[in-house]
Amino acid sequence: MSRRFWYATILFTIAFAIALASCKKAGVTKAEAVMNPTQGNTAIGTVTFTMEEGGMRVVAHFEGVPNGDHGFHIHETGDCSAPDASSAGGHFNPTSMPHAGPDAAQRHVGDLGNISADSTGMAHKEFVDSQLTFEGANSILGKGLILHANPDDLTSQPTGNAGGRISCGVIEAAKE
Repeated sequence: MSRRFWYATILFTIAFAIALASCKKAGVTKAEAVMNPTQGNTAIGTVTFTMEEGGMRVVAHFEGVPNGDHGFHIHETGDCSAPDASSAGGHFNPTSMPHAGPDAAQRHVGDLGNISADSTGMAHKEFVDSQLTFEGANSILGKGLILHANPDDLTSQPTGNAGGRISCGVIEAAKE
């Protein structure tokens, strides 16, 4: 092979390596779950998750929710295909902790507490959670997100007695 061919091959390889390095994707910093009602329910919404100093900012907004408090949890499987969202599995609990409130020292990673709906069916909640992440064993990407029919009592094992599932979504990396 000619020397010219080798120089061209080397230059191409260097250019390709530089292009590849410049396209290296940065880590996920934002995710979203579009919430859809389960069979017989009307609760819809959007929940965003954004990494910030101190943890993950969660912003949840729902419409069509029955008046009162409702358990709000990340579940182990990003599958809302069952009419009752049972396909989302149980609470996301990679650390094998007991069910508790979101401020408890020991809790399921997926325990997000309750969200309150007003008489018009609107529910909005914003908070920062130090246990949620987009990487490693506690990564919430690809997990299910559930709004329950009843309040989470924050103590009953294993799920807080929050009742049926009225809305389900899958947490996916957001396009920024």
